[in-house]
Amino acid sequence: MPIDAAKAIAAEPRSAEITWDHKDVQLYHLGLGAGRPATDPDELRYTLESRLHVLPSFATVAGAGMGVVGGLSAPGIDVDLAAVLHGGQSITLHRPIPVKGRATSTSRVAAVYDKGKAAILVLRSEAADENGPLWTSDAQIFVRGEGGFGGERGPSARVEQPDREPDILVERAVREDQALLYRLSGDWNPLHADPEFAKLAGFDRPILHGLCSYGMTLKAVVDAVLGGDVTRVRSYRTRFAGVVFPGETLRMRMWAGEGGVQVSVTAVERDDAPVLADTLVETS
Repeated sequence: MPIDAAKAIAAEPRSAEITWDHKDVQLYHLGLGAGRPATDPDELRYTLESRLHVLPSFATVAGAGMGVVGGLSAPGIDVDLAAVLHGGQSITLHRPIPVKGRATSTSRVAAVYDKGKAAILVLRSEAADENGPLWTSDAQIFVRGEGGFGGERGPSARVEQPDREPDILVERAVREDQALLYRLSGDWNPLHADPEFAKLAGFDRPILHGLCSYGMTLKAVVDAVLGGDVTRVRSYRTRFAGVVFPGETLRMRMWAGEGGVQVSVTAVERDDAPVLADTLVETS
């Protein structure tokens, strides 16, 4: 069977040393669209090394890590990459991410869920430095055609959207070259750069990385709701509900409540087509 859930979960975790510094953080922030306007003091927190703070979603690109492709080569996992979708992403912050760091990243298959016609793999990466844990990152990978093996269905990650108008509505333009810049942080999938490859995958042009939309959304929440204070983010999770094309505009609807911010993200030019759903930023 292509997925041996017991074997995958029982496999020894893989560890690697990862490092980063201000250049990696700045490049990541620029890939999310930071720095517009370039001299705005609020944007300099993302772009100028003397004022730099680290957006928590940087955890998804810090160092080499296991990544989605690496996780799919774990023992017990043998799937067709064409059947794989990045279904969701979550991060939990144990303390603020430093501008410069050296840490050990430990990666494993944390769970395998049976959704009937598909399987869900939870690929978990945990990072810790000499001072203790930094973050835990879970990628939920949807594998079509690999369900029906009798496993647990897993928990529901659905977040009920408030039945009222959003407290804050923010729109963020995606630059035409944004995927080209974001991929320099480590995701070299040609789907995001090569028009011919994108057509083979069923798209008429390259699409934006889902984790770029993920990072853009967290930045918008930090800026619009949290007063620019990244240290208030405790965790952040979402479900990838649709694609984004470079040049489009993201519409982010935010509902602030006790302990967190719920967000819905859509693509303006495609009649509010869903982009991110079941999105929650837990805050202090």
